[in-house]
Amino acid sequence: MTPAGRATRRTLLRAAAAGAAATAAGCTGGTRSVQVAVVWSGSELDRFRQVVAGYPDPVHVVSAGNDIDAFLRARHLAGTSPDVAILSRPGLVTEYALRDWLSPVRASPEYAVPTGLSDLLVTEEQRYGVWVKAAHKSLIWHLPSELRTPPRTWDELVALTRQLGAIARRGSGPAPLAIGAADGWVLTDWFENVLADLAPNSYDALTRRDADWQGRPVRDALDRLAELWSIDGAFPGGGRRALLTQYEESVIQVVHSHRAVMVFEADFTAEVVGTFRRGSEEPATIRFPSARPSGTGPLIVGGDVAVAFAGGQGGVELVEWLTRADSFRPWLRAGGYLSPNTRIPLDDYADPVRRRLAEEMRAPGTLRFDLSDQLPGPFTGSDGVGIWRIMQDFFADVTDGVPAAEAVRRATGQLAAAARSAGGGR
Repeated sequence: MTPAGRATRRTLLRAAAAGAAATAAGCTGGTRSVQVAVVWSGSELDRFRQVVAGYPDPVHVVSAGNDIDAFLRARHLAGTSPDVAILSRPGLVTEYALRDWLSPVRASPEYAVPTGLSDLLVTEEQRYGVWVKAAHKSLIWHLPSELRTPPRTWDELVALTRQLGAIARRGSGPAPLAIGAADGWVLTDWFENVLADLAPNSYDALTRRDADWQGRPVRDALDRLAELWSIDGAFPGGGRRALLTQYEESVIQVVHSHRAVMVFEADFTAEVVGTFRRGSEEPATIRFPSARPSGTGPLIVGGDVAVAFAGGQGGVELVEWLTRADSFRPWLRAGGYLSPNTRIPLDDYADPVRRRLAEEMRAPGTLRFDLSDQLPGPFTGSDGVGIWRIMQDFFADVTDGVPAAEAVRRATGQLAAAARSAGGGR
C-alpha cells in the first residue's frame, strides 16, 4: 500500500530474505515447489496452508505482512517474484497487469462470483486474478444481553447512541459504540457503508479518474457520520481515546470488558471474538443500519485475489485449482472463511453465521466492493497516508467539537487533493 518506489530498506531486506528462503525451500527433494506470497498471518495463514496441502505439487507459502505491495515490488526488483500472490486490493491487479508483471489466469468451471466483482480483475479484456476469499463488511456486533432491541435504521442507531451516550456520561452504563479509529480502514468502512446507502451510483463513480470528491453525495455521507460520531459519550473514553484504539481492542471492549455495547466491522471479527470473549454468550450481528425505511442497504464486501506472476512455474495452474469448489473445503469446515464462489453449496459452511452471510452476498443488486481498495496509488490508504489518514482527521474534528460543516469542508478538500495527487479526481 506504499507508493511506488518507496519500499523501505527493512522491506527490501525482508523480501530478499523471503525470496532466498523460498528458493531454498523450492529446491529440496528435487521437486520445485510453487511459491505463494500471502497477506494473511496467524490462523488465516495456518488455514491456507491446510488448503494448499491438498494441491498435487508442493506449495511453499510466505506471509508478506500488511504491506504486500512493497514486499512484491522489492521481490520484483530482486528478480525473485513468487509464482502466486494473494492480494487484498483489486487496484494492484490492474497496476501489475499494465506493468506486464502478471500472467493471464482462468477459473475452473466450478467458479462464479457475484455480479460486479469479476470485472474488477479484467484488464484490456484479459483476466489477471480470481477471488479466493471474501469479507462481509456491513455488520454490527453486539451481545444480546446488552442490547435486546438492536437498531434497524440509521435514525434508530442515532437515537440509541444518544440515549446510551447520556447513560454512559452519568457512569451508569457502557458507551454505545466501540470504534478502532487508530486503524484508518475501520473509518473508511463506515464511510463506504453510509455512502453506498445514500448514493450507490455515486459510490461507483468515485472509482473513476474523474471522480468528484467534493460533490453532494460525499458531503452528505460525511455529514451523516458527523451526526453520529459527534454524540457526546458515544465512545469509551471519548474521541481522542478512540483514535488510539485499534480494531482488535474495539472488539474486546464489547465482548470482554463490556465497555461498549456495539462494534461495527466485518465477518472476520468472529476470529477476535473467539480469542477474547468472556463467558459463553455468543455475540449477535445485524446488517449495517440503512437510511431507507426497510433498514437494509447495499452490502459492502472486501476480498482477497490470487494472481500468477509472469515467468513463474506452476502459478497459473495453482490459481485455477484455487477456484475449484472443493479446494477451500478444509477452511470451510474449520470456520473463519467466507467464499466469494457462489457455486459453493451453502450446506458446506459449518458455521451458521457465515452460511447466512454467504447467502446475503448472493442477493442481486445490493453488493458494492470496498471503495478504498479500488482507489489508485497512495490514495487507497495505509497507516498515516491516503484516505485512511483523511478519515482519521475528520473523526478527530467531529469528536473534538469542530462544527460539522467545517469538518466536512476540510475533509472533502483533502480528499480532492489526494485524488488529484494520485492522478485523477477533483
